[in-house]
Amino acid sequence: MVTDFSQKNLAPGGDFLFGTDWMGRDMLSRTLTGLSLSIRIGLLTAGVSAVLALVLGVAAALGGWVDSVVSWCIDLVMGIPHILLVMLISLAFGKGFVGVVAGVALSHWPSLARVIRGEVLQLKGATYVRTAEKLGVSRLQIARRHFLPHLLPQFLTGLVLQFPHAILHEASVTFLGFGLSPEQPAIGVILSESMNYLTTGKWWLAVFPGLSLVLVVILFAAMGEQLRRLLDPASVHQ
Repeated sequence: MVTDFSQKNLAPGGDFLFGTDWMGRDMLSRTLTGLSLSIRIGLLTAGVSAVLALVLGVAAALGGWVDSVVSWCIDLVMGIPHILLVMLISLAFGKGFVGVVAGVALSHWPSLARVIRGEVLQLKGATYVRTAEKLGVSRLQIARRHFLPHLLPQFLTGLVLQFPHAILHEASVTFLGFGLSPEQPAIGVILSESMNYLTTGKWWLAVFPGLSLVLVVILFAAMGEQLRRLLDPASVHQ
């Protein structure tokens, strides 16, 4: 990021659409760089969380002691506020990039896992699944051949819908100082630093990055909702 102290604290205008900060850095460039980092983290954490939810949801629905353990973990994680759990996990992993990824990924899987578990429980009562069980087909083969194809729509929808939550929580814990380090150009870092200058009238340092983050979250949330309607047309009438 280019630093030019002769251009510091400039209000939004023709040369700098988002203005400049206290070091003369272009806020538009900083915002785009921060969004890029947040999106990459969101994709990674949403992917890990969705895969974890799929594996645990299917394993729980197969019954036995696994179902009891997974159900207990789901209730435990869902009983703790998301932002608090993300901060605790991030601290346990030493904060930074690894801490944020671990915190977000390990705290967002229960809702999707519960949905997948419910779907598998319904599929277990299907005639073709019972027939496969009587023919001696293993549970692993039943899960691969009969469960996974039916769970794909729920998995994809959950993956997309988890993404906006992931980037929002990443920005939140970073803003509070439990996430990415100040050297990384994340939106949470930008918003945290801008708090020191709002009282001096430098409103653009927080407004534009914050609005950009909200816009990205809304766009991906809308994409997830549209995907859910495409994959499950019956949900439109609910």
